[in-house]
Amino acid sequence: MITEEEITSVGKLLKTHALKGEMNMMLDIDPGYLEDGNPVILDIDGIYVPFYAESIRTKGSFSYLVKFEGIESEIEAKKLVNKTVYALRERLKEFMLDNYDEEYALYDDLIGWTIEDADAGVIGKVVEIDTNTENELFIVEAPDGKTVYIPLTEDFIEKMDEDTKTVYMRLPDGLLDLN
Repeated sequence: MITEEEITSVGKLLKTHALKGEMNMMLDIDPGYLEDGNPVILDIDGIYVPFYAESIRTKGSFSYLVKFEGIESEIEAKKLVNKTVYALRERLKEFMLDNYDEEYALYDDLIGWTIEDADAGVIGKVVEIDTNTENELFIVEAPDGKTVYIPLTEDFIEKMDEDTKTVYMRLPDGLLDLN
């Protein structure tokens, strides 16, 4: 049986894709982890269950289309939507993405990072990442103490700098006014 101590969060299943059980997955490790036959782990009714990729293909900088063995329909795949994706810690080392300028960090590693917008400047520090909905959010504490919610999407991220622990973003006009 897989225990919580053996795994770490590495992404999220976002939504189904097509009718044959393929899913859109945000993954913050090298997809080679799955391609090498390693499982992702999903919490299914309180039990950590391994799933193996039958196929995986790139959809964008942060997301992939994955088909798991045993998931043959959209109905089966829908049961996995919004699930956090875990990986076995012992098998992760060679698949970690450690070049933050070109890639991205594990979500937990982004806590405490500064969010800076190209137009608005420094917005604040990440205090939490909300992964409970399909649209993941940076929860940012602004210098004035207010809480700011910013969508965590590759479309808005320009680069990430590990040295300064800063996420450089280009947010749409008016997004910060919604907070």
